[in-house]
Amino acid sequence: MLEEYFPVLLQFAIVTGFAVGTLLLSVVLGKSARRNAIKDSAYECGMLPVGESQPRFSVKFYLVAMLFVIFDIEVVFMYPWAVTFTDFLARGQGAMVFWSMAGFVGILLVAYLYALKKGALTWKS
Repeated sequence: MLEEYFPVLLQFAIVTGFAVGTLLLSVVLGKSARRNAIKDSAYECGMLPVGESQPRFSVKFYLVAMLFVIFDIEVVFMYPWAVTFTDFLARGQGAMVFWSMAGFVGILLVAYLYALKKGALTWKS
């Protein structure tokens, strides 16, 4: 019975040996390089890393991102509906399915108009 597990154990030993060997090799070769302040500094696309480490984003950025996700999910729901709509028409259920999707789009239209009225999509303020 042990002969059946030998290939698996051999593969596990090879993988473990490769992982340990790679880590040890990186430690040995990594310490051989000369270190200085320029090499140890953070690289920011050619700019000197001066200032705060995390820039503050405007709340508008997150608000627009959430609105994008909401309206993107609307499209995700509308695509399968559009693909299967002809099947519902053939079964005589087209009007019910159409008006249910129209109600869904109507609710999202009201939400979109509310966001516009509140100024969620204006960047000037």
